[in-house]
Parts: sequence; structure tokens; C-alpha cells
Amino acid sequence: MHADERRSVGVIALIAMIRMFGLFALLPVLSLYAAELRDATPLLIGLAVGAYGLTQAGLQVPLGALSDRVGRLPVIVGGLLIFAAGSLLAGASDSIYGVIAGRLLQGAGAISATLTALISDATRDEVRTRSMAVFGVGIGLSFMIAMVIGPLIAGHFGVRSLFWAAAVMAIVAALMLRLLPEIPRPVRRASWSIVPAFRADLLRIDFYVFLLHAIMTATFVALPFLLTDRLGMALTDHWKIYVGALVVSLAIAVPMIMNDHHQGRGRLIGLAVILIVAAQLALTFFGFSSLPVFLALVLYFAGFNFLEAGLPARLSVLADGEVRGASLGVFSSAQFLGAFVGGLIGGRFLGQGRPADVFFVCALMGGIWLALHGFGNSRRQQK
Repeated sequence: MHADERRSVGVIALIAMIRMFGLFALLPVLSLYAAELRDATPLLIGLAVGAYGLTQAGLQVPLGALSDRVGRLPVIVGGLLIFAAGSLLAGASDSIYGVIAGRLLQGAGAISATLTALISDATRDEVRTRSMAVFGVGIGLSFMIAMVIGPLIAGHFGVRSLFWAAAVMAIVAALMLRLLPEIPRPVRRASWSIVPAFRADLLRIDFYVFLLHAIMTATFVALPFLLTDRLGMALTDHWKIYVGALVVSLAIAVPMIMNDHHQGRGRLIGLAVILIVAAQLALTFFGFSSLPVFLALVLYFAGFNFLEAGLPARLSVLADGEVRGASLGVFSSAQFLGAFVGGLIGGRFLGQGRPADVFFVCALMGGIWLALHGFGNSRRQQK
């Protein structure tokens, strides 16, 4: 990888990490916070957790296509400023509806696809898979840090402080764009059509990331209540189980990521989904004591971090260069639509008063994923 490529990948990955930290840090605490707000119901709690996914999903494709036409940087700067405004609105709100409105505005700063496309613009084909893997690992690292720091900050300074921090970090991320070397503009598209982004091989990856984030968001609607109500853990102690599980999960996830190219993504994607399903079943049937919950989180984080890094890397290789922004926009739309749907699922089943119901539904979604993945592999082998 050339020096400019390394610099570009490093800066873009760091910008994505900073922005996603603002979202991820809220994930393990927001449902507990939302439950205390005025007008809160279980369904609205789930909506508050996943609402950002609705506007993210709706805007990824048009903003990805817009970035193909007018350039990546203006779209990224605008998205970061909108995200900061949404963070401020949510942090200033005392009702569940105000937080939902702020989360929707956060999601309107939909730049994930544009950041991914910018990495593709900045790297050659022969190093693009490695570059996207670095980007994905960076997002995974942001997730890991946020899972630990989020409950600590919320426990000592309140959840509102996480919204303020997210706004500040979005501004910092926008300023960091000045550190980028000059990146060649992509070939300007003659058409705004996104039809080429709906190829069957791309849509399969899109559906995978939809399920990944639906399961993740639903899980984190219910998991804080499990830790607090069933295990008796104070919010300030939640980080302890997260940090232990995340560190141990690296022993599984890192070798999977490193061997991805050699073993074949089909096999390892299936293995990662099995880990997630096993984790959800463990939380469903054994989520009444600390050790089974800890082991379940180890399996979940290992599978999630592998897929979070591997799926965008796979898509960036498959996507045609001239519609890469739109293709990655469809991918990101599926990702965040999954987050929105997962929030609704989590809120709906949490309303019955049993977090285990949420985890069981997540296991069912994982089972559907495994079945479709196995069917797709058999079809490709027959061809």
C-alpha cells in the first residue's frame, strides 16, 4: 500500500470511528435512559434506540449517488453537521418524542456509504480488500471501546453527556478531513440510476447486513434490562462484562478476519452466524446468571465483529467502480434499515416484560439467515 493510500485509509477510518462511537456509546444505555423519559412505552423505547436507522436507510442511496456526482467531501461535511445537530436536539430533550426526533436527525447525516466509497476512490483494486478490512476493523474497534466507555460515562455524568460528546466528535471528524491527501475524483456518472446496484450478488450481501444490524439493535434494546433486572448489575458496572467479553472475543474474531481470504468468505460467514445464533439461544435459556451471559456475549461479539469487517469488504470488491457510491449506499441503507426494524422488534417483544423473548426472536432471525446462506451456497456450487 502506497503512503498516500495508507494515510487516506487511516484518516477515513478514524473519522468513521469517531462518528460511530457517538452512536455505539449510546447503544448499551439508551433503552434504560429512554424508559425514564416522559411518555415512554416499550415500543417507543425500541423506536428511540433504532430511529436513526430509518433516516439513515432512506438517505444512504441518494447521498451515495449525490457523492458520485458532486464529490465525497461536501456530502461528508454536511452529514457530520446534521448528525451534530441531531445529537444536540436529543440531548436537550426531556420527552421520549424529543429523543426520537433527535435520533431521526442524527440518522439524516447519512455518510457511511460515502466514507466507504471514498476509501474505494483512494485505493487501488489490488489493495482495496485490505483497505476495507482496515475500515471495518476500525468500526469494530470503535464498537468495542464504546461498549466499555459508554456505560462508564453515562453512569457518572448521565446519558445526556453522551449526546453532547457525539456532537463535539462530529465536528472534530469534519475538521479531520483536512488531513486527507488529494484523492482523485471518481468518474462522474452520466445517470443517477441505481439499478446496477441491485444485482443479485450485491443484494445477498445487503440482506446479510440488514439481518446483522436488526439482531444487534434488538439485542441491545433488551440486554441492558437483562443486566440490570435479572443480574442485578448497576449501570456503572455494565462495562465490566462488556470489556471482558470483548477482549476474549478477539481470540475468535481476529483469526477469522485474518483467515477470511484463505478459507473463503462463504464458510466463515456461516460460522459467524452460528456464533450469533448460539449467543442468542444462550441469552434466551440461560440468561439468569453471569457466566452464561458472559460466554454468550463472547460468541456474539466474535461473530458480529467478523461480519462488520467482512461484509463491506466483500461488497466493495463486487461493486462496479462507476456505481460504487450507489452500491455502497444500498448496502448502508440495508444496514440501517435493519437497525430501525431491530429497534421495533426489540420494543415490541420487550413490552411483554421478558427480555428472553427478544433474544429468541433474534435467534430465529439468525436461523433464517443460516438457511438462506446455505441455500445460496448450494445454488452457486451447482452452477
